[in-house]
Amino acid sequence: MPQPASGDRLASLIARLADAPDDTSGLTTLLAGIGKALRASWVELRPVYGDAIHRWGAPADHEPAIISEHRCEAAGAWIATLVIGGGPEGDARSADDVAMVNGAARLLAVLCTRDAHRQALEAALTARVREVAAQRAFMETVIDSLPIGLYVVDRAYRIQAWNHKRETGAQGVSRGEALGRPIFDVLSRQPADRIRAEFDEVFATGRLQQFQMESDAFGEPRTFRISKIPMRVGGDEVTHVITLGEDITDVRAAFDRSARTEKLAALGQLAAGVMHELNNPLATIAACAESMAPPGGEVVPSRELLGIIDLEVQRCKKIVNGLLDFARPQSAGRALLDLSDVVRRAAFLLEHHPRRRRIRLETALAEAPLLVYGDMDQLVQVVIALAMNAIDATPEGKRVLLRTQEAANGGVGRAHLEVADEGPGVPRALQAKVFEPFFTTKPPGQGTGLGLAICYGIVNEHGGALELSSPDGEGATFRVALPTAAPGAAQAESA
Repeated sequence: MPQPASGDRLASLIARLADAPDDTSGLTTLLAGIGKALRASWVELRPVYGDAIHRWGAPADHEPAIISEHRCEAAGAWIATLVIGGGPEGDARSADDVAMVNGAARLLAVLCTRDAHRQALEAALTARVREVAAQRAFMETVIDSLPIGLYVVDRAYRIQAWNHKRETGAQGVSRGEALGRPIFDVLSRQPADRIRAEFDEVFATGRLQQFQMESDAFGEPRTFRISKIPMRVGGDEVTHVITLGEDITDVRAAFDRSARTEKLAALGQLAAGVMHELNNPLATIAACAESMAPPGGEVVPSRELLGIIDLEVQRCKKIVNGLLDFARPQSAGRALLDLSDVVRRAAFLLEHHPRRRRIRLETALAEAPLLVYGDMDQLVQVVIALAMNAIDATPEGKRVLLRTQEAANGGVGRAHLEVADEGPGVPRALQAKVFEPFFTTKPPGQGTGLGLAICYGIVNEHGGALELSSPDGEGATFRVALPTAAPGAAQAESA
């Protein structure tokens, strides 16, 4: 009976391969088809790389003679060897047999190449899955190791993450009981409406929320800092909220102890400063009293000594009043005013001061009104105090400049008032202390150390800032920055 043509037999082999459930079965079927078509006893496919030999026919321990070997090539590369063995001795292969085998060899090369690629992809995928699993396990370990409670809810208020800290303690809930459940069911001790409102605010605004809460569920009052952090997965919308709960009871107690210690230290420093400032005038008063009543003699009133005593008493009063003004600043009567008018009034008063004559006092005022809300008398007091410090620090014949201008470099909504001198400046090491009470660089008896502290308090009460700029050897500039009034405030005020 004549054999089918090689093309028909190859088509039959391809059909068998297509019907196979997987690649391994397909190879076995293909090898079986080749062996039966050639009446061979066994057929092997031996890959060039690797030891995964595919075989059909006689068992591995029975090796009949090899009839022929065929190279399986794809894209010019030798992929495997098709080995055909056994069969009737002297069985000659027809031209159709050779053509069928060559076609099958090319088909097997494609199958082997695809199988190698699949195995490489499977190996890479397996390695990636293991890497992701290891990373996930590592991150879970990190989260579980945190000393704070952590959980995550989605927009349906269902718990998607629950760390180990949330499982411990008297109020702990196991992870298996928490995951997938509504947060209201798990945190049943807290009002559901309040919990919902807290999460809704984060979902709606996308802003971090932080607050403290007290709890006595642990047998004693404990303080917790709660942080609700927005989380976005795959877009701009907040999809989850991370909640952190940290027990800060001990930290808060330590902070309170530190604050009390700092208050006591500040009180001691304040008392020492007061005593130091009062000591000089009291010593003068005592010396005058001693001169008026010498040992063994009668009291001899002296107008000069009484005048000195009066001056020193007034100085003591000034120190005490300055301290009171610093501790309890008077509430300012706010009105709409032009910051340049404040400088004009202060400059007018300074013109009549004796110390002003030794320097040049100049002004550089903004052309447009710089409207601010403030107390005229208090702001004039600030300008005079800053100017007097500048005059005392400026060598004779040098300049002190009073300047007003609108804030530049994006500082819209701020007005600047500057007092600049041409003195030696303030050393960098002392710049951080100039606004402290009782700190002064003037000689003993010439300054109370309260002037800049009082100025700082007044400016702060006006919602502004007082800053010092003093490059080495280039004088000092004190800058008062105040918020400007809203547009149209002048008309509203006049109405």
